[in-house]
Amino acid sequence: MGDYVVHIVDDEEPVRKSLAFLLTMAGFTVRVHESATSFLALAPGIGKGCLVTDLRMPDMSGVDLLTRLRAARVTMPAIVITGHGDVPMAVAAMKSGAFDFIEKPFEDTVLIEAIGRAAERIGETPAAAEDGPAVLSRLDQLTERERQVLSAVVAGLPNKTIAYDLNISPRTVEVHRANVMAKMQAKSLPELVRMTLAAGLGTS
Repeated sequence: MGDYVVHIVDDEEPVRKSLAFLLTMAGFTVRVHESATSFLALAPGIGKGCLVTDLRMPDMSGVDLLTRLRAARVTMPAIVITGHGDVPMAVAAMKSGAFDFIEKPFEDTVLIEAIGRAAERIGETPAAAEDGPAVLSRLDQLTERERQVLSAVVAGLPNKTIAYDLNISPRTVEVHRANVMAKMQAKSLPELVRMTLAAGLGTS
């Protein structure tokens, strides 16, 4: 599994324990931290690592944690675990440097695969993750309506809201979303967000 450590930051002990057990059984080296504050104190001295953090924690949000890590020049790929409907916060986390986000409840394999992908980025600068020019050329293939849907999806709006705003049916939004994913060659929403950020869109 490589020479890196997976750091789990979550304020809920049962969650920390279950994640630690899952990842240890999958062969990862794991360290748990009960708060973002305690992790931040140790972060500058951490070598190769990958971070798994919850978005909503009492002492600071996952977004705040990532922002502070970046300010402290601690670069490690981070995977953010979000509750249902937290897509706008997850997008904010990706703007703050998160590599990926996973919505609860998730299958074990989804997290394990996300960590595997994130680990490939250890030591890289976040900007190297996606190729801007290639993404821009894919964006050029989108219709005006598809671009509108893309912007709304990346902003975290649900299909019903997008449908209402654009005055089209939710089913039509689903079709546009599928077309956007296909044209952008994105396998997941986090990947789509990453591409959009790499292309310099949605960074405001």
